[in-house]
Amino acid sequence: MSRKYNIAVIGASGAVGEELFYVLGDLNFPIANVLPLASANSAGKVIECQGKEYKIEELTEEVFEGRDIDIAFFSAGGNISETYAKYAIEAGAVVIDNTSHFRMDENVPLVVPEVNPEDIKSWRETGIIANPNCSTIQMVQALKPLHDMYGIKRVDVSTYQAVSGAGKPGAEELVQQMQDFFAFKLNESECKAFMHQIALNVIPHIDTPQANDYTKEEMKMVNETNKIMHSNFAVSATCVRVPVLRSHSEAITITFDESVDINVERVRLALNDFENVEVMDNIHEGLYPMPTTATDTDITFVGRIRKDNFADNILHIWVVADQLRVGAATNSIRIAQKWVELEENA
Repeated sequence: MSRKYNIAVIGASGAVGEELFYVLGDLNFPIANVLPLASANSAGKVIECQGKEYKIEELTEEVFEGRDIDIAFFSAGGNISETYAKYAIEAGAVVIDNTSHFRMDENVPLVVPEVNPEDIKSWRETGIIANPNCSTIQMVQALKPLHDMYGIKRVDVSTYQAVSGAGKPGAEELVQQMQDFFAFKLNESECKAFMHQIALNVIPHIDTPQANDYTKEEMKMVNETNKIMHSNFAVSATCVRVPVLRSHSEAITITFDESVDINVERVRLALNDFENVEVMDNIHEGLYPMPTTATDTDITFVGRIRKDNFADNILHIWVVADQLRVGAATNSIRIAQKWVELEENA
């Protein structure tokens, strides 16, 4: 990278926004200046990025004017992206959007850089590159090398999603309810971030129910997977909220063509050789990824790799990644890195 870039972070005081500042430092992204933006409630607060302090400013329609922003990271909710992304684009920035608002727009590339970096080239059509759902990102990173090797026919996935996937209020609610449990007053705890008690419980309901009785979160995984992978295989998801603070886990069953006879060792090698994926897989020694394994890392971990007992063309795997990093901030910055490469080599 031959130059430094002016960036804006919209949603600077939120969980993903805060993580973006950490990852920008960890990945040594070439920053000239940072414009942190949030609601009026957060204006004036100070954030740190790459050793420098910046004051959060209020997000307005005019705030991008004359600021020479190159890249604007949006992570403040779909309605904010819908309203304000156009002003960043008009001011000359490329928008990397971490909300669901633009993901299924046919003119907006939906990108996981390890899987479909070539799609970034179409960013000029709208000025936007969409960051996929966190659960989708870690899943397609594991699916891509296997699809290339065998050709996938169907994927069935059950997720075990951490409470911080619902933002700071989700994490705070779990902590508060656990404190109430040990104080023998869990029955007095309020349920605001989640419909039901999350402490010592699991909730098989993430996001809004749809007409087909799947939730919006589940349908994101279905639709986004095929857009990213340029595929048309069947996907079915059951998304579950679990009382874990950070990092999502997924139990994935992959069905290949009936002619495929899976070689598990080849699968391990293909996954371990894939960019930003690491295999941890020895059940006899208690070696497998867990949320504590993945938290604060930029790696997608895969374990419990095994062929089905009854069909040679069916594979079962377990995938874990930090959803605030791999599933949001890190993927956004990896998109930005690829975009920079593209622009500098144009």
